Amino acid sequence: MVIDSNMYWLPESLFEREAELERFLGEVPVHYDMAGYAKKDEQSGNVQITIEKPAGCPNLNYVQGEHRLEQQLSGMDEGGVNRAILKIPGCHEWMSLESCIRFNHGMADAVKQSGGRLAALMTVPPFASKSCFDEIDRCRALGFNGVQLCAHYGERYLDEDIFAPFFEKLNEQKTTVYIHHTPVPVDYRSICGYNNLRRSYGRCIDQATAIGREIFSSFFDKYPNLIFVHSMLGGAFFSIANMMFPRKAADEKVSRFDTGNDSAYKNFREHIYFEMSHAQPWGKEQLECAVKTLGADRILFGTSYPVRKEWLTEGRAFVENLDITDEEKQAILHKNAEAVYHLL
Repeated sequence: MVIDSNMYWLPESLFEREAELERFLGEVPVHYDMAGYAKKDEQSGNVQITIEKPAGCPNLNYVQGEHRLEQQLSGMDEGGVNRAILKIPGCHEWMSLESCIRFNHGMADAVKQSGGRLAALMTVPPFASKSCFDEIDRCRALGFNGVQLCAHYGERYLDEDIFAPFFEKLNEQKTTVYIHHTPVPVDYRSICGYNNLRRSYGRCIDQATAIGREIFSSFFDKYPNLIFVHSMLGGAFFSIANMMFPRKAADEKVSRFDTGNDSAYKNFREHIYFEMSHAQPWGKEQLECAVKTLGADRILFGTSYPVRKEWLTEGRAFVENLDITDEEKQAILHKNAEAVYHLL
């Protein structure tokens, strides 16, 4: 059994219906120095949507034809992937509730048509309102397996008080929440001028910042029933996991690291999971380091399909060739996803 915990979904009608595309692009928050536009590729004839942040710096690209059900299932067959969990590729940072509802309808239809091979995570803006809570309850009744959020919204990370009533609702329902990296962190000026630094390392900064804020604040003390699954291995958080929780020396005279490390580490271990968001770009050594540092019981396999087809079609084999135990491979490839998302 292999479960892809990160397969992207967009409605193909977005590329085909002018009014729908106009509505989608109209929600891009240009007041946050963002831009969104669509162009047709002259060779393929396919429409490509590009999202820039800051304006002039592309960070998200969505291409017509890449999110069709038959193509997803074919890629899964080629890669030996049994099931996949659908999510939205980053644009839910700014989508309105009305747009989220339309996307949830679309994902529910895809799940229904997949013959049991697909599951989905609902998307809603993280703000308390009756309409938002009604949509959460509707999606739960439809069988959605959790909620998907972004690492930050505008300039606010999820531990800020503005989101508290929303998380109170999720905490009551003992929800698993997938936290997708945002194209760039809140503080991005020093990296935005370099494409790979912005698009790859920027996401790592965003995830590591988000996790650090969640575990060093009182977030999980207030919401003890929540499980967070962070994409991109938490922004390479495995490389600094031990360093972030220094223990006080017996003869220490100056309290340099007194930040509630015991409580923070407990929250880190009990509430945070990590989805790798494609295996190959990390490389064999870094993934093996992640398993050794974080534990295989905290890592989920994910491919970010359709960003790169080979991440889906060759990702399983890449994990199976790591120098880890068969038990650890099974935990990563399916057992952890089955547990945290309550997959039957």
